[in-house]
Amino acid sequence: MPHTIVTTTSTTTTTTSSSDGGFCNIGYARSFQGLLKIGQVVILLIAFLCVYCKGFSYSGYRYFEVVTAWFLIVFLIFFLMYLFRLQSKITCINWTLTEFLHYAVGGILVFIASIVVAVKSHGISALIAGSVLQCNWMEDAVLSDESSKKNSQFVLER
Repeated sequence: MPHTIVTTTSTTTTTTSSSDGGFCNIGYARSFQGLLKIGQVVILLIAFLCVYCKGFSYSGYRYFEVVTAWFLIVFLIFFLMYLFRLQSKITCINWTLTEFLHYAVGGILVFIASIVVAVKSHGISALIAGSVLQCNWMEDAVLSDESSKKNSQFVLER
């Protein structure tokens, strides 16, 4: 009596996909909020360089440089945080409120620094340009905050 041995092989393939689309959110850099953040970083850098390259040692100019450099670094942190989707991984912090407080405090400090530099510029065009660019930064910050509020309301309405 011959015996027959039947061997069956089964292969299962499982694919997992994450709904967030990966590690890096390139679409954020192309969105309105991302472009405004990039614009804010560029404006802050130009304003900082306008005042820094003049080389004055007056404390008002140093205050302007410190405020500009600090908010430049914080903007880069916020941009990288949204670019690498860290706000969804660190949920214990209310990122919308944190960014709003950053804009509020930053707007007040930058406005004060811009006034000091504009008053003490004595007609030096680079210093005046730096203070005017800071006022443009505040306008971009308001636009960015308003657009993020509109987008969060759109997400809630869906």
